[in-house]
Amino acid sequence: MTTRTAPRLADIEDARRRLDGVARVTPVYSSETFSRLAERTVWLKAETLQRTGAFKIRGAYNKISSLAGRDGGAGVVAASAGNHGQAVAWAAREVGVPATIFVPQDAPMTKVEAARSYGARVEMRGARFEDSVDAARAHAEESGALFVHPYEDATVIAGQGTLGLELADQLPDVSTVVVPIGGGGLCSGIGLALKAVRPEVEIVGVQAASCLPGGSGFTIADGIAVKAPGEFTMSILDGLLSGLVAVTDEEISTAIVLLLERAKLVVEGAGAVGVAALLAGKVPGDGPVAIVLSGGNIDATLLISVMRHGLTHAGRYVVLRTRVPDRPGELVRLLDHVAEQRVNVVSVEHHREGMAVSVAETEVELTLTTRDAEHCAEVLSALEGWGYPVERLR
Repeated sequence: MTTRTAPRLADIEDARRRLDGVARVTPVYSSETFSRLAERTVWLKAETLQRTGAFKIRGAYNKISSLAGRDGGAGVVAASAGNHGQAVAWAAREVGVPATIFVPQDAPMTKVEAARSYGARVEMRGARFEDSVDAARAHAEESGALFVHPYEDATVIAGQGTLGLELADQLPDVSTVVVPIGGGGLCSGIGLALKAVRPEVEIVGVQAASCLPGGSGFTIADGIAVKAPGEFTMSILDGLLSGLVAVTDEEISTAIVLLLERAKLVVEGAGAVGVAALLAGKVPGDGPVAIVLSGGNIDATLLISVMRHGLTHAGRYVVLRTRVPDRPGELVRLLDHVAEQRVNVVSVEHHREGMAVSVAETEVELTLTTRDAEHCAEVLSALEGWGYPVERLR
């Protein structure tokens, strides 16, 4: 068990004063859509609109601004899957100290480039976050730079706790707050703040199922892709959490799509796990609930993949394969039938060579957008009724 002392309410209030005019007081939005789906009042805390696109700026600035020259001119070093690195880079630039950030080799490039744009030197090391931590610690020992841990640090946790104080001010009637958990710094800080000023509020943490024992280790929620919370943060969370649940990448993907389409908020996987848990029925209680959307720095290519997958899952994006006679006009005839069903044709692929079809036929692959799952079923049924053999691919 760690002997470190958890931040007190006074520490979090000091952090709030230090962050005044630096970190944004991010808004909370009510959501009719999510309230209807969850059958309880739902509020979304849009930390996606924070500086650098995530909550991490709170803890990073609180830590780095309190150095008062103690880095000895060597600056600061951090390990990060992305958001913490951006925050450390930004905070170091504001304070006027150099920063070096170590990230996993497969870290999202949108986060890597952002850290570089804030003036940090970025080094890619290892396949997992833990590998980057080892590299960052080694660099700190060699260079004398101060290692800024993303969550195993009381000053960082106090900074994250300012989000909890904001929630207490903004939502006096909320009964449950749902928070993503990777290393546990955000949930520790929010939990400490809320339990100090609103002890009746229930705190529910959400992890990525893929990162738990037995999982693949890969998740679209890269911001919380950690094997387990830290020793220090877990010692805090043990006394704060009312529940700890896990969500799958499929559930996270659905949440990202709904947040973009219904709430008009771009949210990364780690930021969407609270909504994923709520929609999956994994958040206990029936009172007003606040979901912390911890970050919005999703890689553009991943967002495209998630949206396509989500639309396919909802029956609004379908890929099918059929066959037509290999004669002039037959493809146009097929497309005319499709048009009668009021669907939009995204792409058409026409195959003759290398296909297991008769010499008198050609294979056609269609990508279509439909209104919903019912409309999709109607299109498939209509094609079969017209005599086209249909195989749904996605």
